Amino acid sequence: VDAAITLNQTPPVLKVSTGQEVVLNCNIQRHDGYYVSWYKQVPGGVPQYVLRFLHRGSSPYFGTGFSSDRFDSKSTSDTDYQFLIKQAEAGDSAQYFCHTWDDSAA
Repeated sequence: VDAAITLNQTPPVLKVSTGQEVVLNCNIQRHDGYYVSWYKQVPGGVPQYVLRFLHRGSSPYFGTGFSSDRFDSKSTSDTDYQFLIKQAEAGDSAQYFCHTWDDSAA
């Protein structure tokens, strides 16, 4: 079964100043009703679920402690997704990564 999906995420490392807007990109290679989720991980910590976004959906679904006040996601094509942090704060410093799965298989 061909179940592998390769994700390309850029930039791998990004340094920003407080108050700056952050944009991270994720390419999921193919589109077939996939959700894209974004996670935040600080050194020595476990990943925190920030949000998930479906290309066809109108709004992201947020994890605990995260909201549309400062976080957002959008798609620029069927396979290209963006994660946005508005007005970056010191506490936003972390590793962020994207993840995807086919919700129809659940």
